[in-house]
Amino acid sequence: MPTLVNENRMTTSNPSTEPAQIRLTRRSPNYWRVTIDNPPINVMGPEMVRQFQEVINDLEADEQVRVVVFDSAVEDYFLNHSDFLAKLEDLTAMPAGPTGLPPWPDFLVRLTRAPVVSIALIRGRATGNGSEITLACDMSFASREKAILSQWEVGVGMVAGGGPMARLPQLIGRNRALEVLLSSEDIRGDQAEAYGYVNRALPDTDLDAFVEALATRIAKFDKWAIANTKRLVNTSLPPDVELGAGWDACIASLGRPAAQDGIKALMEHGFHKPGDVEKRLGYYVSKIHD
Repeated sequence: MPTLVNENRMTTSNPSTEPAQIRLTRRSPNYWRVTIDNPPINVMGPEMVRQFQEVINDLEADEQVRVVVFDSAVEDYFLNHSDFLAKLEDLTAMPAGPTGLPPWPDFLVRLTRAPVVSIALIRGRATGNGSEITLACDMSFASREKAILSQWEVGVGMVAGGGPMARLPQLIGRNRALEVLLSSEDIRGDQAEAYGYVNRALPDTDLDAFVEALATRIAKFDKWAIANTKRLVNTSLPPDVELGAGWDACIASLGRPAAQDGIKALMEHGFHKPGDVEKRLGYYVSKIHD
């Protein structure tokens, strides 16, 4: 496990070849920040998944931490889609986590069930994986002007792998969940708030101060009361196996010609690098079918 100091990056077994992509800051013993920092567009590959596993191990082991806030250091991106230039086998060969699920859904399940309040501070795109970590957090607050949430996978012939099919219907209702998932459209802050996709969409200038005040307030409270209140609320969660089924469908979908063709078509337009495709992914997902 990484050693926690005032601010440090998650360590790896070979830091010279495995650059750190997550910065963990301990604001106080009770309040931590996890900052996603993989420029230029915050894609998530196997190494970031490993580092998220380190984060959840530390959150579960620490007896003092009460609140963790997830944010981003990369302008325009909270947490983006998967790294499609990475080797898939580097992800699928990773051992299952303590829940028995593969490492990414394992992290998401454990985050939701951890005796710690988790808050997503969303500024920029929360695309695919970013939406999934938002849904796994206990609360989420978005920039009204800059936040964009997206489950874009169906648009390229894929199935999402981090549990939105299990979580979204309970959060926003079946019909709206199907709209989000099947339209593969970008959902901006105001619409996300109206649907209940996020707790609130706030003016961008107010977002940081609001989240900081809320996190600091909750971090003052008794951890036993926090943990048991969360445990009892969590009785309404979907079974963990539903996230596992979504992951299996996601991995299977990646081998289908429809998904391979869809990703290739997006790449030809400029996907996976800074530019208009990444900033307007919902538009281009539709455009490749014209």
